[in-house]
Amino acid sequence: MSAEENSSIPPEPPEPSEPAPYTSESRHGIFEPGGSALEPVRLQRHSKWFAPENFNVPWGWLDVAMLVPIAIALLFIFALMIIGCEIAFVHAQAGYLRAHMSFLLILAQVIMELALLGYLALHVRTRIHRPFWPAIGWRPLRSQTMSRAGTYFGFICGGIGLALLVSLASSAFPPKQSLPIEKIFESRSLTILFMATAVLVAPLVEETIFRGYLYPVAARSFGVVGGIVFTGAVFGLLHGSQLWGGWWQIGLLVVVGILFTFARASTRTNVSSFLLHISYNGVQVIAVLFSLYAPKHIVHMH
Repeated sequence: MSAEENSSIPPEPPEPSEPAPYTSESRHGIFEPGGSALEPVRLQRHSKWFAPENFNVPWGWLDVAMLVPIAIALLFIFALMIIGCEIAFVHAQAGYLRAHMSFLLILAQVIMELALLGYLALHVRTRIHRPFWPAIGWRPLRSQTMSRAGTYFGFICGGIGLALLVSLASSAFPPKQSLPIEKIFESRSLTILFMATAVLVAPLVEETIFRGYLYPVAARSFGVVGGIVFTGAVFGLLHGSQLWGGWWQIGLLVVVGILFTFARASTRTNVSSFLLHISYNGVQVIAVLFSLYAPKHIVHMH
């Protein structure tokens, strides 16, 4: 077997109307990073909820763990670059920088997340000789019972409904203290940047990292159900800094992450969880806009 064959992922199994049962003949050798032996492809048994899928991606837990220091380093570098440009070209004073530090840090975070996508693309392409997006889980979203447009619309409606349910559940047990994320909405510029990031950047980056990069490794180690729960929990807990003190709200976000990952697992594509994510965040953005500006207009009308 050539080196090129060793370093490529076998193509995903086809999607027949009646998938063939799992047999030993369906196992093929595949390159596994960090190991000298060839590992068999493990196809999840067909069930009511999950179609067969190959989880032997050529990256593992060490690669996933390396994302944390890489993200921190990129954030630090871009934050220094933005602050340096403010000082060198805008001649910003120390007082201005302190007042706008939160805005600059969020801007640096947005650039860091996009750069992290570039790192993943380079990392994955050096391991395999396939296009980045399909290799990391961005496959066409198909349904045997609905048209493609109907399937997309269904997931968008699902994200909207999930956002409304989470908002109702959150209001039933409101936090006893103000949350860190609420400070963002005290500044108009911070609010605009944060909401634009939540709709335009976060769903793409987070679905690629969590559902595309982390989930296959977790599913390979813990099984599909364990991978869904683990990935969703990590997703929710990593957002905990924004909701620190609102433990019920953090728990709800863990549930949201699990549901996003369940959608990814049941359809074998990040597109489904992306549609849920972007519509979910869109409803949250509309709710924030309403809470900030609608009362003022209502008062003005009266």
